[in-house]
Amino acid sequence: MTDDVWPMVHAERAALIGDLAHLEDERWREPSLCEGWTVHDVLAHLVDNARATRLGFLRDMVLARFDFDRQNTRGVERERGATPQETLERFRRVASRTSAPPAPLDSRLVEEIVHGEDIRRPLGLARSYPPRAVVRALRLQARTPVSFGGARELLSRVRITATDTDLTAGTGPEAQGPALSLLLAVTGRTAVLDDLHGPGVAVLSAGG
Repeated sequence: MTDDVWPMVHAERAALIGDLAHLEDERWREPSLCEGWTVHDVLAHLVDNARATRLGFLRDMVLARFDFDRQNTRGVERERGATPQETLERFRRVASRTSAPPAPLDSRLVEEIVHGEDIRRPLGLARSYPPRAVVRALRLQARTPVSFGGARELLSRVRITATDTDLTAGTGPEAQGPALSLLLAVTGRTAVLDDLHGPGVAVLSAGG
């Protein structure tokens, strides 16, 4: 079922807006968990994601010569306001949108949750995510190839087991921990590896 994705996505956007509403100006320059991007940059990326449409995504990929990293960089540059508050206001204006690139709708949950943590963790902010949203995001990553931003190949070498919900995926040595930390780990956020335990953590640390 996909008809219940958008309310979850909108809830995540609203929660992040609330968390950032009174953030001090200097904290927007903090490095995020997304390598090379500040907290401000990640928010600009979320604005770009929220504006994305199928045709717009394809046009941008052509302009970026089918380089995902180049496309993302162009999107951040386009949507990053002159000030953090301007970017936050842009995010407010697009928070209720229901457009998306040509990808499974659950990818919108991956974007909002993972990038939400890219922002929150360096700032010392915490959110209690709905378990159903985290599980759906993690299951999508488990079946999506690395070439499309997923972790299917990684999970052919490691088995992940959530300790806070009913979820197991993959094969190989096991890594256990909270579902949110597992989601972040399979998307390459090594900062969460201390949340996990088991012989499979070494595989997640190596990535690839």
